[in-house]
Amino acid sequence: MSSPRGLPTSAPSVSSQDKGLKVNADVSVDVYFGPKAPAGEENNWVQTIPKKGWSMLLRLYGPLEPWFDKTWRPGEIELQ
Repeated sequence: MSSPRGLPTSAPSVSSQDKGLKVNADVSVDVYFGPKAPAGEENNWVQTIPKKGWSMLLRLYGPLEPWFDKTWRPGEIELQ
């Protein structure tokens, strides 16, 4: 398996440090999961393998107070 950037990986990912990552006007990021990237969203895509399970991990560096006081949480995964 390779990442959308063409690098072989056993753990595909999207990172805020990835070049070309599309960031929304409100500074949120849409990440797409599936066997094929939606057109134009290759840099925000995590490849999955059909009929194989997957899991998601969110890593935060230096989270702000809303994370600790639980007034912020990541959005739900939405089927597109």
